[in-house]
Amino acid sequence: MSEREPFLTVTDLRERTLSAAELVAALPRAELDVASAAEAVRPVVEDVAARGAEAVLDASERFDGVRPEQLRVPAEALEKALAELDPAIRAALEESAARVRAVDTAQVRSEERVEVVPGGTVTQRWVPVRRVGLYVPGGRAVLPSSVVMNVVPAQVAGVEQIVLASPPQKEFGGLPHPTVLAACALLGVTEVIAAGGAQAIALLAHGAEDLGDGTALPGVDLITGPGNVYVAAAKRLVRGKVGIDSEAGPTEIAILADDTADPAFVAADLISQAEHDPLAASVLVTPSPSLVDAVEAELARQVPATLHHERVTEALRGPQSGVVLVADLEQGLAAVNAYGAEHLEIQTADAAAVAARVTDAGAVFVGSYSPVSLGDYAAGSNHVLPTGGTARFSGGLGVQTFLRGIHVVEYDRAALAGAREAATTLAIAEGLPAHGEAIDVRFAG
Repeated sequence: MSEREPFLTVTDLRERTLSAAELVAALPRAELDVASAAEAVRPVVEDVAARGAEAVLDASERFDGVRPEQLRVPAEALEKALAELDPAIRAALEESAARVRAVDTAQVRSEERVEVVPGGTVTQRWVPVRRVGLYVPGGRAVLPSSVVMNVVPAQVAGVEQIVLASPPQKEFGGLPHPTVLAACALLGVTEVIAAGGAQAIALLAHGAEDLGDGTALPGVDLITGPGNVYVAAAKRLVRGKVGIDSEAGPTEIAILADDTADPAFVAADLISQAEHDPLAASVLVTPSPSLVDAVEAELARQVPATLHHERVTEALRGPQSGVVLVADLEQGLAAVNAYGAEHLEIQTADAAAVAARVTDAGAVFVGSYSPVSLGDYAAGSNHVLPTGGTARFSGGLGVQTFLRGIHVVEYDRAALAGAREAATTLAIAEGLPAHGEAIDVRFAG
């Protein structure tokens, strides 16, 4: 490829007036969506539901090139991984966990008691999910940071049982990567399963009577964690059987920038997410053609020098990435809100004011010195975020993901009497008279 050939395809919206639906359709998107991937992985999910551990092992052999001797990771393997962990990596994981824990601890909601009327109260209690399944990818990159991002908020929420799944690695004898295992041990996670992809999601959801070692794996109540599009698709298929956090598929970054942005920063941030996966999306939204030219020049300089330059190039040149030229920041905000990026950077003049108008994003990074990479590791925020436009109805992983709100209603006789007329009138209006009679009977005689 010539150095002068653009990395990013340009979509020019400056002279176009689009409806909301047309704007969504005009923006860069991956060709393989979650709905299509769901049909591809449905047989795997159904097979695991029917055959349990054997189906998981068969799928691991097929997709990961390894058939683990056992799905449950032995305690000694966890201990060994932690003992052999590079001290610098351990310190970095501890720092990351401390920052995430500080944010999550501050965001735990307290019990809220409302006295609706004298003698009549409704209390909102927050109760942790009992058993959760956490997924940590293990494909092109080793992601111990995802162990932190999944485990810490679950622990802060008070989850009793945590089981973590991560793909088996051929070079490590069918165990997950040692750094992932070390992170689990560091955080006190003892139930770890060597399974990845759609088969891991299915196993967490359905459980297994026998993992092959004579022990059962009970199904979980909630599954969280990032992954590729097939992991996201499997989560969609098991939703309802269990809860899920969001459909966190291939990573996305959108950058809303004007001519005050540093093109070297913008290019580096686009590259940083593109190195995850050839399906990763890197989108620049700007009213500045001169910034586009400067960013392209920086990409031409920076991409060849990065370790995964082939992967980065494929991602940047894919249909899911590109430049969106807009008339002004107003149209730019409309575009990024329509896109609903997993990660959205604001690199504009008065960035905080612009960021305050964002309504659809997994996480927003404000200003030149809040890159997405910071959020991936050490901001204290969580990097497990909704992708594929699902930020319009779901949010990122956090302590609230693992908590359920339960209303506790307590009325005395006088308070019930005060609500009697409204309740019985509505019961009759809905054609459900027995509802009202259940109240009236308490005042008979």
